[in-house]
Amino acid sequence: MTNVKLLNINVGLLGHVDSGKTSLAKCLSQINSTACFDKHPQSQERGITIDLGFSSFSTEASEKFKIQGYEKLQFTLVDCPGHASLIRTIIGGVHIIDHVILVIDITKGIQTQTAECLVISEITNKPTLVVLNKTDLIDACKRDEFIKKVSNKIKSTLSQTIFQDTPILPIVCKEDYSEERGINNLITKLTEVISVPCRSPTNSLVLAIDHCFSIKGKGTVITGTVLQGKISINDIIEIPGLQETKKVKSIQMFKQDVNTAVQGDRIGTCVTHFNPKQLERGVACKPGSMHLVHGVIINFNKVKYYKNTIKSSTKYHVSVGYETLIGKLLLFQSEDNSNFNLENEYLYIEEFNEEMSIKIFALLEFEKSIYLPPNSMIICSKLDTNINCNTCRISFFGNVVYEISDKRYPETFLPKLKIYKVKTKTGYVQNLINENEIIASKLFQKITSAQKFLNMKIKLSTGEIGYIESTFGQKDKTRIRIPEGLQPSTFEYLSTIKKGKKNKTKRENEPSLNENKPKQDSVTVRLEFRRYLFDKNKTITPHT
Repeated sequence: MTNVKLLNINVGLLGHVDSGKTSLAKCLSQINSTACFDKHPQSQERGITIDLGFSSFSTEASEKFKIQGYEKLQFTLVDCPGHASLIRTIIGGVHIIDHVILVIDITKGIQTQTAECLVISEITNKPTLVVLNKTDLIDACKRDEFIKKVSNKIKSTLSQTIFQDTPILPIVCKEDYSEERGINNLITKLTEVISVPCRSPTNSLVLAIDHCFSIKGKGTVITGTVLQGKISINDIIEIPGLQETKKVKSIQMFKQDVNTAVQGDRIGTCVTHFNPKQLERGVACKPGSMHLVHGVIINFNKVKYYKNTIKSSTKYHVSVGYETLIGKLLLFQSEDNSNFNLENEYLYIEEFNEEMSIKIFALLEFEKSIYLPPNSMIICSKLDTNINCNTCRISFFGNVVYEISDKRYPETFLPKLKIYKVKTKTGYVQNLINENEIIASKLFQKITSAQKFLNMKIKLSTGEIGYIESTFGQKDKTRIRIPEGLQPSTFEYLSTIKKGKKNKTKRENEPSLNENKPKQDSVTVRLEFRRYLFDKNKTITPHT
């Protein structure tokens, strides 16, 4: 067992396909681990990374880490795929890392997946170091000038993100390369820019599982990253996807036996036997601490680089942890910019508008239920977009503010969600009774439908506020009370129309096809009310 106080930092290698991420991982790594360096058969067949690869290297802690009690730094490298079709694997990998190295092929600059990786890093707010790889491919006499030119272009791009002060480091991925652009210089820079991540071993255990295999006579080994809490030998853990509990028999961290692992540690743990074919990826946790989720409500944040419209009722690819599933979107808006509360009322949004400044939430209904880690961030994309299109597919993101765990949520939860649409009815002033009372026509189609709108506020096109007092007659007329009285100009105008009607000849008063239609110069009345999306009783309330 190792007694050296070690800080593990998870570093993701992100970038476009063929930018040299796996080559960089090979140069940096001292210990190989699960699926590293494209061990997957399909990776070797296709010549690209198709899964997350894990390896590590260690270095002595610098002074800023020693004063915090650490003697050694261990960097766990998470080599992520770069191909457009594997973006969901990249998104899955980001939730386990602390820091990003964005690898750019200097001969090609920022490419489509480079940009998407940058978007993912910005969404998840991961500190980032940019490396310009393959600088040895540039003609020596033009190299310095070319590096400066590409660096300036990248700085210009980064200036529009949260990474405007991110270091840009030219490198050569060769272990024996000892010049300024060598690997040792990268390690030095990496230790300079990183800081101690926030770790909390007191929370309930959540372990993100990425691989599983059995060892005859010993049990089943699950490898993964501790997302929160801690895990120790002899602990009982639950694998909710299998609905089974298992005892922890041993723990290793990159081939070193340890008694306990905490948040941020990359481990392999041997547990009592189960069939590893039942579980490829998933989570393990403290027994009883996680439950199935059928949908979520998140704080909605649009990705500024996403150019397509975002509409309610649209289906998106929802990524959370290692899971990617389909979810249907419903957008709604806070009335007062407060945090989500089931007691509050919310305005339904048909389509997101960039000018919306009030807090927006998103309801996502999943097509299949999942086990959701606590404090999860949701990333939503349109992954069915043509991968050859030079466009951002990542649409919006947000932190979970409410989990929907009841399978019968359409009957039990949704009716409690007070999301409304603003509906309107419009009529016109047909008759003037006095300065405080008018008769409106065509506001309702039937007298019976008007009853539920009694005492609701209406507004005249001339600006006055009135209230529906009662129905009038046997047709579609409504009596409206104007408490503050009509404006003199409105009263005079309506009086003139009324007087003109009285002076009509009998023939002019004979019914015609246009008798019940308002004229262009009519004074109109407008009623606004709220109708709630999930209210089976179709209750309506005034819209103030």
